[in-house]
Amino acid sequence: MKDVVLLADPNTAAWDFSEKIQNHIRDTKEKEVRLDRLEITVFGDDEFLPHVVDNIRKKDVYLIQSSNKNPGTWLTELVLTKNLCLKADVNSLSLVLPYMRFVRQDRKHQSRVPISTRAVADAISPGLKRIITMDLHSPQIENAYPENVALDNLQSFPDLVRYLKENNSSYLDNLAIVSPDVGGAGRANSLYKRFLKTEKKSNGDESKYSLAIMSKFRDKPGSIEKMFLIGDVNKKNVLVVDDIIDSGNSGIKAADLLRKEGAQKLMFYATHGLFTKGTKDILNAYDVVMTSNAHYSPKEGDRKIEIIDMAPTFAEAIYRSQEGLSVSRLFD
Repeated sequence: MKDVVLLADPNTAAWDFSEKIQNHIRDTKEKEVRLDRLEITVFGDDEFLPHVVDNIRKKDVYLIQSSNKNPGTWLTELVLTKNLCLKADVNSLSLVLPYMRFVRQDRKHQSRVPISTRAVADAISPGLKRIITMDLHSPQIENAYPENVALDNLQSFPDLVRYLKENNSSYLDNLAIVSPDVGGAGRANSLYKRFLKTEKKSNGDESKYSLAIMSKFRDKPGSIEKMFLIGDVNKKNVLVVDDIIDSGNSGIKAADLLRKEGAQKLMFYATHGLFTKGTKDILNAYDVVMTSNAHYSPKEGDRKIEIIDMAPTFAEAIYRSQEGLSVSRLFD
């Protein structure tokens, strides 16, 4: 992989993530991958200028972008850096977006609003070879991208199951996997099926895993009027699973209802931990709170949050993409 260059801003969480990717490829594949700095010069009026110091001509560049930036900055920086890479005559340009911004705005829910997901796709797609991301908010988002841009939507669930079995195995007996809303039912069902594949039981034995779904009604964005549970969690340990945790209000209300319904130990996992209202309330609501480092960067006082490292999965996806191997085989 001598012609591969990882590109990241050293002043963001993407740099540490990129170093982990670089180390994983070196340690497991015995191949060296170059990691270059993306320098961002900010002017007095807050305009900024991306710059790559080293020569990237005829290289296969993987731009690894931190989503911890302001969303507008995140998007503008992607567009400008894409332009500089194409002008530098790279062989190919791929975007590694562990958490893709604007994914929740994937449909027109009222008059005179944009379909932001499609607008972002239109802005960043021209000239790209590939996008590698993780746990998109909904499968139809892939349809926003043209056929000549490969989009690898990686799954975090294999790492989650592995992590739980290694670190929280006592919670897995008599476990109910719960979706906090109807829209996430497919996601919860996929995790439920993955747990079933790992289960060892004799003929006639009941599974120690079950599935439940919550239904919620909002009176306005970010506010839940009512929430109902479809399924049985009485005397069961519960894992609530979602793709994004924003304010945490849904998760907190879900925890209240689950305890009223007789749930015992409560765990919560969301791939992308935004925690826009902080972590205190969600930590108080659950026995275990987990997220990945695809977006979340630890802050002081967040020590109870358990972080699952997704850099090895992204490293495998980059390696397989470059070597012409199947990425989907990672999740069989």
